[in-house]
Amino acid sequence: MDDEIKNEMDVFAELVKAGATPTQIDVDTSDEEATMTFDNDDDKKEEGQLTIDVFQDEDNLYVQSAVAGVAPDDLDINITKEGITIRGKREKLNKIQEQDYFYEECFWGSFSRSVILPEEVDPEKSAASIKNGILTVKMPKLGRKKGRNLKVKAD
Repeated sequence: MDDEIKNEMDVFAELVKAGATPTQIDVDTSDEEATMTFDNDDDKKEEGQLTIDVFQDEDNLYVQSAVAGVAPDDLDINITKEGITIRGKREKLNKIQEQDYFYEECFWGSFSRSVILPEEVDPEKSAASIKNGILTVKMPKLGRKKGRNLKVKAD
């Protein structure tokens, strides 16, 4: 296991010890749900890392990611006050023989991403939606900064 993944796991293990409880949220979509076929051979492949954008406005933090081809039911989003984890699975609709590929660049199979958020958020009021293959998770800020500056007084 490489150091970056181990460090992410260590951070989330510490959040669990500190009593941070994840909140499951449902993904809202207006698109028709696709019928997906599952191939158990893909479960043996290594998990991919989801690419994300994290940004803010005055009241909210947002996480966005391109999840084209992923059914909303195949996404699992867990949010704590301090972090977010997105897991999912993108399945091939057709079984194509290896020798029939000219290029195979798309990622298929399980993926995930966990990040520590720069500010505390309210997991209970968070919402997720998918539009045009883009997942957007909106998380209201709690308004509490994680740190503070101290002035050093001379005796």
